[in-house]
Amino acid sequence: MAATRNVMRAVRVLEFGGPEVLKLQSDVLIPDPKENQVLIKVHACGVNPVETYIRSGNYARKPALPYTPGSDVAGVVEGIGEHVTAFKKGDRVFAIATISGGYADYAVAAANKVFPLSDKLDFRQGAAIGIPYFTAYRALFQKGCAKAGESVLVHGASGGVGVAACQIARACGLKVLGTAGTEEGVNMVLRNGAHQAFNHREVNYIDKIKAYTGMGGVDIIIEMLSNINLATDLQLLNYGGRVMVVGCRGPIEINPRDTMSKESSITGVSLFLATEEEKHECATALLDGIEAGWLKPVVGSEYPLEKVVKAHEDIIHGDGARGKMVLLP
Repeated sequence: MAATRNVMRAVRVLEFGGPEVLKLQSDVLIPDPKENQVLIKVHACGVNPVETYIRSGNYARKPALPYTPGSDVAGVVEGIGEHVTAFKKGDRVFAIATISGGYADYAVAAANKVFPLSDKLDFRQGAAIGIPYFTAYRALFQKGCAKAGESVLVHGASGGVGVAACQIARACGLKVLGTAGTEEGVNMVLRNGAHQAFNHREVNYIDKIKAYTGMGGVDIIIEMLSNINLATDLQLLNYGGRVMVVGCRGPIEINPRDTMSKESSITGVSLFLATEEEKHECATALLDGIEAGWLKPVVGSEYPLEKVVKAHEDIIHGDGARGKMVLLP
């Protein structure tokens, strides 16, 4: 038995492709934390749409093969490398990035990407913070320049980033509208900060949004599916309005004249391009939100590591998001 203690289960991608290229292996070496690194016993790992794009090989960033996906882990510190003073073995933590990959029993992360996990949150919630909340904060404030009193429409508000955007925007004094694809999703959006919510599967939901906002329109749109909604988004904006493109799964045709009539703008959002200073700003705001009690991740579907292929299928083809999807090693 002693010989097996240094190995773990981990999901490995040996070639780019569909969900079927995700292979669970049980003989992967547990990584050693090097200088300024932390080894985490993973209790939960978030699943994000971007991980499916990377796995397919059609994304701007391509990791060297083979690799283990996953960045948003929560768990307990198992070991620390040299010069790590902020953490000790046994600490509850969450990470916003890993070095070795989070779809595994253990993961190594840089110490500056690891944060204490408040007792107010469980491990599944801890695994729902990283990409969703940092992306939502970046979209709203670092790129969207949101201000208290402005209005924001979160288009696709019942998923991980959407719930995060609703909670953050409401806490920061914005008027929050959200959309979801199911009645359950609409109710979830309302429970998590939205003043009003709309079902985007209803044929006339755009008319309902226009009726609700009146002549003004909305100041900011956080857009999760721009290849479907971008042209319509431009019709919903106020003067000087901004669309933040957080998600996209293909091309779309728009009329640039629609931006001219209201001097509106379209801005892409990529957390991977955030500077260390910007990430620190995000972390500070979000840790404050946890302590204040308004940052409460909503966990949706849960999958064991053995069902990782199903998780990747469902996050793209599911019938409507209901909170953050997590893997439970």
